[in-house]
Amino acid sequence: MKILKECSDSSERVAECIKRGDTVIIPTDTIYGFSSIVGDGGKKIRLIKGREETKPFIELVDSVESAVAISAVEIPSKILNIWPGPLTVIVPRKAELGGGTVALRCPGDEWLRKVIKLSGAGIYSTSVNRSGTPPLYKIDEILNEFEKDVALIVCDGDKPAGLPSTLIDITSGTIKVLRQGSVKI
Repeated sequence: MKILKECSDSSERVAECIKRGDTVIIPTDTIYGFSSIVGDGGKKIRLIKGREETKPFIELVDSVESAVAISAVEIPSKILNIWPGPLTVIVPRKAELGGGTVALRCPGDEWLRKVIKLSGAGIYSTSVNRSGTPPLYKIDEILNEFEKDVALIVCDGDKPAGLPSTLIDITSGTIKVLRQGSVKI
């Protein structure tokens, strides 16, 4: 099924799918992404993409406060000041939330933050492509390739100039740029 992002109830419809554990394709503030609820939802995305089990997903959160509540370390204010926006920060996750590390992003797109909030939890995000191939930017190509694999695709036109989020790691206490993307660090 497909809907237009501009539909008045699109965020509610996406959140309903995500809460059911379905996988959707939605526009982010950078490129189109597969999304599902954090947890078991990642299994479906891995199956669709053919992605290995060891490669983690970005977790989108609805607010800076949500990211701070997940992180076991203090996120520097110069990083927090960039959010919301296309910046992904790898941090250690609080032990009571499962430990390990997590890549968090608070997206700049208000519609997407509303979807996350309505979903009631963080959502996974990863580029729309089969593993080992470039991300798809044209909505017609996305529909042709993946419409049968997901519960819903939200159409927001082509994203030809889309860059992925900038990816940084602060787990060691210093800021390390792993991927230069939309935000220059």
